[in-house]
Amino acid sequence: MVVKRKVVLVGLTVFLLGLSFCLAQTPDVFRVEYMLMPRNNSDVKLERFKILANMPVQVSDSKNLVFGAEYNRFVYNLDDDLPFANTAPENFHVIDFNLAYVLKFKLHWRFIGVVTPRFSSTFTEPLAKDDFFLNATVGFFRERKEIEKPTRLILGVAYNATVALRIPLPIIYYEKRFRPDWSFVVGVPKTALKYHIDEKQQIQAEFFFDGYYVNLQNNIVLADMVSASSASSSAALVTLGYQYKLAKNTFLYGYVGHTVFQDAVLRNADRSAIFTVNDDPSFYFRTGFRIGL
Repeated sequence: MVVKRKVVLVGLTVFLLGLSFCLAQTPDVFRVEYMLMPRNNSDVKLERFKILANMPVQVSDSKNLVFGAEYNRFVYNLDDDLPFANTAPENFHVIDFNLAYVLKFKLHWRFIGVVTPRFSSTFTEPLAKDDFFLNATVGFFRERKEIEKPTRLILGVAYNATVALRIPLPIIYYEKRFRPDWSFVVGVPKTALKYHIDEKQQIQAEFFFDGYYVNLQNNIVLADMVSASSASSSAALVTLGYQYKLAKNTFLYGYVGHTVFQDAVLRNADRSAIFTVNDDPSFYFRTGFRIGL
């Protein structure tokens, strides 16, 4: 494996941008999830454990607040031949606190503003300022449930402090039930086609982006004495999944798939990629339980 000086912005930007707006796209009250990307040709294995909770509070007939939190723990198992394998942390942690304001200003339209303080770190030392990031999203949400072909539309912009391109970036999300048993989603970070077997069962094919960015509290020094102060991963994936409704707004789900591309790298203080840890294809498995709003 050779050192590469490259910055993969598109996948990481798209994922994190979409993640900051996930409260509007997938408003779950509670979710617990496990993800596995088994060992590939880079001899790298990645696991992720996710738990999130959101609590909506009605302020008035047209105004709502949503308080939420999400925790992700990434567990890496690296190739022992890497020059820093014995000093690299195995666990990365990302903690988000979400505060959303929702204003209904027309029959089908809502304004949504989300502020997301984030701690993203190895947490091997006491918290420092480099572990903290602040993300924000504003947008408009339209949902039509009563028509023959229900639709959902989200238009917005997001600012994410954990990506290299630190400017507000657009968000577009569109979902439509175009037949009684078929619907599609076009947007970022996910595009999907859904087949509704019946009221309880659904099969879904997805193309989406995934990834993370974390601060390394203890820098990793490479063989050429270059120091890495952060780590990131970006991936595009294709998956096929099944979802089963246990009760109203309560679901079990599972997905299998494969990466289209992925790029896990170490970065220096300028956020430039200085070492590629994993850029080989990998299988993907995800399963979980969720309660929707």
